[in-house]
Amino acid sequence: MNERIEITEEEVDKLYKKLNREAEAGGYHLNPDVEHTRDLVRGILVNEKRYGYWNCPCRLSSGIKQEDLDIICPCDYRDPDLNEYGTCYCALYVSQEVLDGKQELHSIPERRSRLEERQKTRARIASLVTSALPYPVWRCKVCGYLCARDEPPEVCPVCKAKKDRFELFI
Repeated sequence: MNERIEITEEEVDKLYKKLNREAEAGGYHLNPDVEHTRDLVRGILVNEKRYGYWNCPCRLSSGIKQEDLDIICPCDYRDPDLNEYGTCYCALYVSQEVLDGKQELHSIPERRSRLEERQKTRARIASLVTSALPYPVWRCKVCGYLCARDEPPEVCPVCKAKKDRFELFI
């Protein structure tokens, strides 16, 4: 099924401005190549209409949100990619060095399979450690906010990520 999803320039403008405002407020930077960045924003909007969430525009979605939590924009790989390569996988976010023209963008390797292995290990360790604590500790995978309570908050008080972006933390 090849459904055509229409995205208006007004929708792109609105989300582009929102992402740019939130990125700068959080110490991040959108790619200065506005045409490229607007294409990525358009992809995020298409994925939102198709799947109901902001799946990374450069990765294939399963269409099952629980399976795609690590690739909901901003994805779990953004920060490690920015630190190591100066950009995230799709180059929506770039480092200050890239923004200043001190570092060029290059293709970067896919981290997804390696992180899944680390998450499984962390989950096994977390289940052992948290059994001794009075409350589980939850971590927002977007901003790192930690809280100790029975369930994660509905919305992260720091970055406003939804409850499903939290993970058990050691």
